[in-house]
Parts: sequence; C-alpha cells; structure tokens
Amino acid sequence: MFNNQLVSYSGVQPSGNLTIGNYLGAIKNFSIYSEKYKCFYCVVDEHAITVRQVPADLRRRTYETLALYVACGLDPDKNTLYVQSHVHEHAELAWILNCYTMFGELSRMTQFKDKSSKHSDNINAGLFTYPTLMAADILLYQTDVVPVGVDQKQHVELCRDIAERFNQLYPDTFTIPEPIISKSGMKIMSLADPTKKMSKSDENVNAVVYILDDKDTVIRKFKRAVTDSDTVVRFAEDKHGINNLMTIYSCFTGKTFDEIEKEFDGKGYGEFKLAVGEVCADALAPVRQRHAELLADKAYLESLMKKGAEEASYYARRTLGKVQKKLGFVKI
Repeated sequence: MFNNQLVSYSGVQPSGNLTIGNYLGAIKNFSIYSEKYKCFYCVVDEHAITVRQVPADLRRRTYETLALYVACGLDPDKNTLYVQSHVHEHAELAWILNCYTMFGELSRMTQFKDKSSKHSDNINAGLFTYPTLMAADILLYQTDVVPVGVDQKQHVELCRDIAERFNQLYPDTFTIPEPIISKSGMKIMSLADPTKKMSKSDENVNAVVYILDDKDTVIRKFKRAVTDSDTVVRFAEDKHGINNLMTIYSCFTGKTFDEIEKEFDGKGYGEFKLAVGEVCADALAPVRQRHAELLADKAYLESLMKKGAEEASYYARRTLGKVQKKLGFVKI
C-alpha cells in the first residue's frame, strides 16, 4: 500500500504472441482493477531473456505488448504502464532478495523444471533465479494483490515467503501480497491437446488462438479443435476438449455451463465449435483494430514508456531506499 491506496501489480513477457489464455486469464480483467487499486502493469523484458531472444524481435514485441495493454482497455492515465528494464530498481532489489532466498526454494519451482527440460542447452542462473526477480517486481511497489494465472501462483507464494523472511529480520519493510486468480478462464487449454495448457510457444499453430489472430483464422482453429467421439455438449470429467471449449465460451459470453448445455441441446459439436469461434473473434476484433492503430504511432508508445517509467521509478526508489537503509548500505 502506498499513500493509503491499495496496489495491484502485473507483468507480461514480450516473448511471443499472447494467446486467449493470457487474455481471459489475466489481461481481460486488468482494467477492472484500476477502479479499486493503484495499478502497475509492466512489460517484463528482463524476464524474457532467461531464454535466448533475437534482439530485433524482443524490441518489436516490447512495443507490441505495451500497445496490447492499451488496446485491451488499460487507460494510461489511470494505470502505470512501463517497461521493466527502464526501472533499474527491479534488478537492484532482485540481487538483494537473492541473498534472502534459499537455494532449495528455487529448486522446487515447477516452471524452472519445465523450462529446463525445454531449453536443456541453456539452463542459466537467470532461469533459476527468475522467481526472485518476480518477487522484486512485486515487492518494489508494496503490492497488495497480484492477478496471476494458476501457473504463477507458486511464484507469488515464494514472494510472500521471501517478504516474510525479510520482514522478520527488518520489520515493516514489505507489504505481503495476495494472489488473485480469476475464477473463469483461469486455465485455457490447448485446442490440439486439451490436457495441456494453451501456450504461446506451442509449435502447433492450430493448438493456439492468439489475441491478434484475424476472424477467419480464429474460426478455422476452433473448427479443428480436438473433442471426443460423443456429440453432446455437456461438461464431464472425461470430456477435456468440450470442457475447454465451454470454458472459453463461458468467458466470452458470461453464460454458465448449465446455460450453455441448454443452448446447444440437440446440436452437434460442429455448430458449437463455430459458435465458440465467432464469439471469440467478435470479442477480439476491436482489440486487434486498436492495437494496429497504436503500433502505427511509435512516438506515442515511447511517450507512454517514458511517462510510465518515471511514475514507476518514483515508487520503486522509495522502497529500494528503505531496504538499503535497513541493510546498512552507505548513502552518499
């Protein structure tokens, strides 16, 4: 909390095209938080380099991700939108927190295990200490709540452990953050293998619907979605494909599973897939249009980056200065 105002913090990597899983599980809900919280939305480019990046692609995607924040409804006048590498306090606090994070804690992080298996030729120290940088991101702003997907909950729990450990040694330093997980759309699954989470790095393009896909592409991908040999649209434990499609349809329409089952009673999978594709494409169309308009104005995006970095730095300096003083660092 800063100045008696609750704080919300979120970050998105500029490491690839964002999916409807990113949209429904997080970004779609971001704008509602600005009514209640002081919100910081960061393009976490420092996190992205734990995996090798093509510099030109990383630069381009940084602009694209910032534009996507705005296109999805985040008002730059109500929210602090910025790029992580523009605020040096993130990296400085991360090093300090590394010294208060246990090796065993980091070794238990499931995402480290997953990414290590996928990038076995580049298991670097940054990949291992990624959660500590994430903790620094959050704690710098005395964050009260962190909207995250299910896969990031473990990182927020580690952040809480680090903050509590530091506070025991140096009382009243950090606010202990709480994770917020959206009840709907908290885990959107692959269209090709509905037992796995939809991933922007999936090599199968038909498995993933990207936020910026055009309408024909969105509908085509949903028509090809894997289901089962049944024909009844209903939720059941063994119907992973249909469950996933019902979740997506529910997120875009606000309808309950019971309402969806009644709507498609007596109708086949083909009609249901088409309906899911259409509501998804229609919802994303204005986002895609606004995103294109923003990318055409690079100077405006850079002005947002500068404004956001100045705002974020103001708060980050206050926390880092407090931490450095408690540790006994000499200020000159």
